[in-house]
Amino acid sequence: MAENEQKLTMIEQFGAGFIKAVSNTGRFARFQFDSLLASVAAFFTPRTYSLIWNQMLAIGVRSVPVVMITGAFVGMVLAIQAYDQLAGLGIEEHLGVLINLSVVKELGPVLAAVMLAGRVGGALTAELGTMNVTEQILAVRSMGTDPIKYLVAPRMIACLLLTPVLIIYADFLGIIGGYLISVPYLEINSRAYWNFSAGGVELWDITIGIAKGFFFGAAIAGVSCYKGFHCREGAEGVGQACTEGFVGSFIIILAIDFVLVVVFKAIYASLWPVKLLL
Repeated sequence: MAENEQKLTMIEQFGAGFIKAVSNTGRFARFQFDSLLASVAAFFTPRTYSLIWNQMLAIGVRSVPVVMITGAFVGMVLAIQAYDQLAGLGIEEHLGVLINLSVVKELGPVLAAVMLAGRVGGALTAELGTMNVTEQILAVRSMGTDPIKYLVAPRMIACLLLTPVLIIYADFLGIIGGYLISVPYLEINSRAYWNFSAGGVELWDITIGIAKGFFFGAAIAGVSCYKGFHCREGAEGVGQACTEGFVGSFIIILAIDFVLVVVFKAIYASLWPVKLLL
């Protein structure tokens, strides 16, 4: 009898957890859909531009230093780590291709997005979470204003527009950092370094790295704003929402990156099949 009751309890717990997961997924999807519609409407509403400018300052301009530092160290670390392997094969002059290709296609966009998820995403979650706990969001709704259009849309647009720009900064500093380690420190011929880099890195590689920024920016803003809007009460609830927002953004960034790599590779193979075979 006790064993049957224990099995029923486990089934009930599993069912309750499953129903909660489905409910949260639906609520998250509905929030993202409403945010998308509000962002499109706000983008074509001039009176919301002042809100967007303020968020662009907070999200974009103030994130430039940390993103540039991240990109620079990525390039320098790649140069140090890859040099011995290439030198052992006698092709150390190809180091620039490895560094620059890795930076502009993968490491630059992903690590820049992760840094933004920590800095920008945490700030968005904390700000909106505090407003939710202090009932400021409810006050905005009571005045007849859509809080998603007023609070979420400017942040979504700012992240969507500025994440690719910040990725360009990270890529640029990553290239410069790799060069400063490769040529002055490791004494690789500068002319050969840039010639091989120019031959190995295509415009397509740079483009897809920047294009990923739009998806990463939307993911960071969407997850962070959702967690801020639905955090539990109290300081502990806001702190937990910030943690969940960063972890969720990080996982979604990696998942989006995987999907985009598959998609872009298929597009490249359909447009330039001969190049892919070579």
